[in-house]
Amino acid sequence: MDYKYIEQLIERYWQCETSLLEEQILRSFFSQEEIPAHLLPYREVFVYQQTQQEVKLSADFDEKVLAAIETPVVKARHLTIASRFMPLMRAAAMVAFVITLGNVAQRSFFAEDNLDYNYETYKDTYKDPQMAYEQVSSALMKVSESINKSHAQLSSDSIINAKSNKDSVTVTE
Repeated sequence: MDYKYIEQLIERYWQCETSLLEEQILRSFFSQEEIPAHLLPYREVFVYQQTQQEVKLSADFDEKVLAAIETPVVKARHLTIASRFMPLMRAAAMVAFVITLGNVAQRSFFAEDNLDYNYETYKDTYKDPQMAYEQVSSALMKVSESINKSHAQLSSDSIINAKSNKDSVTVTE
């Protein structure tokens, strides 16, 4: 059989010169079972519409699309005032640290050595050594009394707390 007419139609098809009727002739020709081997490469072009009309969406297509486009649920975090201001506090601490280092460096670099290490130039505030001894002794006694008083108050507070904890434990049992 001579397929010269089909070959001419294919050539006109590639040059976009075919009519709708001629394209229908090509589609019906390539939908046949037996096609010559040299025209087989063109078959997929002309039977594509018929094969794609048979393709249907799967039953779970909508579910898959909705699952792909749904945004995940974002859980809100509870922010406290301290957590909100934590970056600001860190920045303030760093600024304070840098300023402190700057002051220390400035004092150490530009400090004048006015320290007097000559002990012979020191003057006593008391001329009488007995009076100096009494003054130092009374100051140390006041410090000792304050320490003893605070120690006694701390120990009595801890005893009271221990008793109240013991009472609360016995009540709950």
